[in-house]
Amino acid sequence: MTTNENKLSPLDQKISEFFPGLVVRKDLVKTVKGNAIVPSYVLEYLLGQYCATVDEDSIETGILTVKEILAKHYVHRNEAGLIRSTIREKGRHKIIDRVSVALNDKRDVYEAEFSNLGIKKALIESGAVKQHPKLLVGGVWCIADIEYEHTEDKEVSPWVLASLKPIQMSHFDYDGYIEARSHFSLDEWLDVLMQSIGFNPDYFGRRSKLLQIARLIPFCERNYNLIELGPKGTGKSHIYSEFSPHGILISGGEVTVPKLFVNNSSGKIGLVGYWDTVAFDEFAGKQKRVDKALVDIMKNYMANKSFSRGVETLGADASMVFVGNT
Repeated sequence: MTTNENKLSPLDQKISEFFPGLVVRKDLVKTVKGNAIVPSYVLEYLLGQYCATVDEDSIETGILTVKEILAKHYVHRNEAGLIRSTIREKGRHKIIDRVSVALNDKRDVYEAEFSNLGIKKALIESGAVKQHPKLLVGGVWCIADIEYEHTEDKEVSPWVLASLKPIQMSHFDYDGYIEARSHFSLDEWLDVLMQSIGFNPDYFGRRSKLLQIARLIPFCERNYNLIELGPKGTGKSHIYSEFSPHGILISGGEVTVPKLFVNNSSGKIGLVGYWDTVAFDEFAGKQKRVDKALVDIMKNYMANKSFSRGVETLGADASMVFVGNT
C-alpha cells in the first residue's frame, strides 16, 4: 500500500477492507530500515506483525516496536563481537540474521552458520532442519535464539541454536485470497500488484505495468524461464533479492553444477530443489568462465524440467531468471 501525506486513496481503503491485517504501508520500510542491511521482505514481515492497520496511532506504536526489535536483535557486522559477548554473559540471546546449515558427517550433526554474527558450527537439532530445508541451500533470514554452553571438549562448539523462526508467512489462506480478489477489477488488481512490489501505479501506463508485473511470473509459474536485459538502475535484480523469501539471487552469475542441481558424491539436491525462483545477476560478460557441463544440464532442465547426473534423472519446479545490463 502506498501513501500520500498519510491519506489513503480509494484503492488503499478497498485493500484495507478486503485484506484486513495483511496491509503494510511501503513507505514505512524506509522509516524503520535505518542502516540495517536486510531485504525489504524482512522489514515488511516485521511491519506486518505490528503495523498491519490503517490507524495512525497503532502504526506509530508499531513503528517504535519494530525499531526497538531491530535495535536489540539485528546483528550489524561491526557489532558481532559485542553480540557474541552478550550471548556468553546472558547465556541466551535473540538475534535477527541470515542462517545457513551444513551437515557435519564426521560428527553426524547439523551445524549452523550466521552471516553477520560470524558464528560457525552452532549446533542445531535435525528436526528444525527437516522443518526448514532451505536452511541447507542458500540460507534463510530468521529470528533465532542462540545459547552459549561452554565445554572442556574442544571438538564441541559452545554455540547452540536453540530455536528459530524463518521471517516469512507460516500460513496462506488461498480461499480467502481468491474471495477477496473477486472484489477488484482487473485494472484495480494491476495497481494492487504494482503497489505490492513497491511502485506507485499512477506513474505507469498499462503496458509498463504489465512489463513490471511480468517479473513476478517466475514466482507463480513452475519452470518458467525469463531473461531481461536493460539499463542499470531499472530494478531488474531488486525484485529477486528484496521482494520474496522464496527466490534467491546469485550475484555475478558464478555457480557450479553441484550447487545448482545435485551433488553426485552426497546426493544432495541443489538450489533448484528448494527455491521457487533462481535468478542470475550479471550472468554474461567477457570475464565469465563457461562450464560446458553446467550449460548442457541447464539447457536440458529449462527445456524438459529435469536433469541427469549419472544414472538417475531428477525433476524440479524452480524457475530460472537471467538479468543483465545493456
